Amino acid sequence: MEIAEEAVEMAAAEEEEEEVYAWSWGAGTDGQLGTGTLEDRHIPQPLPHLPTAVSSVACGGAHAVALTGDGKVLTWGRGTHGQLGHGKFESCCRPKPVKFLESLTISYVSAGWNHSGFVTDTGCLFMCGDGSFGQLGNGDNQSHGSPFKVLFFASQHVKQVACGMRHSLALVTGSSGDMIYGFGFGRHGQIGKHLSVGQRSLNLPVAVQGFDDCKIVSMHANGDHSAALSASGHLYIWGRRFSGNVDNHIPQIAPLSLRISQVALGWNHALVMADGFVYMLGGSRHGLLSKTQKVNLVEHGLPTLTSCTTSNGSLLTLERVPCLDEKVVSIAAGAEHSALVTEKGSVMTWGWGEHGQLGLGDTSDQTCPQKVKLDCNGSFLSTQIAIYCGSGFTIVAKVTE
Repeated sequence: MEIAEEAVEMAAAEEEEEEVYAWSWGAGTDGQLGTGTLEDRHIPQPLPHLPTAVSSVACGGAHAVALTGDGKVLTWGRGTHGQLGHGKFESCCRPKPVKFLESLTISYVSAGWNHSGFVTDTGCLFMCGDGSFGQLGNGDNQSHGSPFKVLFFASQHVKQVACGMRHSLALVTGSSGDMIYGFGFGRHGQIGKHLSVGQRSLNLPVAVQGFDDCKIVSMHANGDHSAALSASGHLYIWGRRFSGNVDNHIPQIAPLSLRISQVALGWNHALVMADGFVYMLGGSRHGLLSKTQKVNLVEHGLPTLTSCTTSNGSLLTLERVPCLDEKVVSIAAGAEHSALVTEKGSVMTWGWGEHGQLGLGDTSDQTCPQKVKLDCNGSFLSTQIAIYCGSGFTIVAKVTE
């Protein structure tokens, strides 16, 4: 009897000491938190079913895609359109390996509203999920439950994929330079193509013009917005307008005095990071910075606004995010909430909080960053954790180099 009790105690101790690689919180009714439950959580929950540290995570409408350090993929959450890539149109509430991709080494992943994209180390693009707007890029509008190779890029080298609400982008590299292609829903110009009257989408990739042979280091898609960041720190944006500007199908360069190092897109706002500071564009609903906050910042001698006129004459105004005492190293944007990680490893969130996606223990909105408490042993350096936002949920994960 004593031996049995001792064994139980040892097993419990081992379970307590089991290392946690990720935490999730917010909307969970489709299993997108990966914890095995189907309910919202207002504070960070350990994600024990993720078997290893990851190199990146992509969060979509209600699903998530994790990429491991050795190029393997796990997915979980809503799968009713096949976006999990498991061959079925079913949801999954715990991380599950995508068996179809097990023989491949994946280098980049992205998650849209109901579709997913995967890039291999050899430059091949695979897609799965909802294809009703042509966002899978295979020439039809069918949905696919298993990842398939996008043949349009068979003779090209794809480096990145970005999945928005109903559109996708692919970054292709080659001897002639970098090129971005867009496909899917494009009524607001987000695929980089002016569509004729009555036309709403394209199911084959089209080249996005307007980058002037610059080197692209990252591209982004969310909602009906698209963006790209050049190696020189220049921001290009196209698609649905921000803050009263006009829709654009041609990328507009924002000639800011800031040297931008990171970009994150939401449905109605965008975040950019420059020199450890964060600026927000748009955000006319949840998470709008108030006049009071602007005044307080001015009183302390801190710059609050930076403006520029894009190449088509639109005025962009970026507001500096307040209440930050530490330099920022990582940013993320969900549908209508935002998150960041500081150089000291602090996790902070603000914006829409209806589902608990801010991780603060309630469902209130927040207009400036609030610190999230992670229930974990020890502390992390900023280089050890990264943050990711979906539509109404948030994930923090330990990452590998």
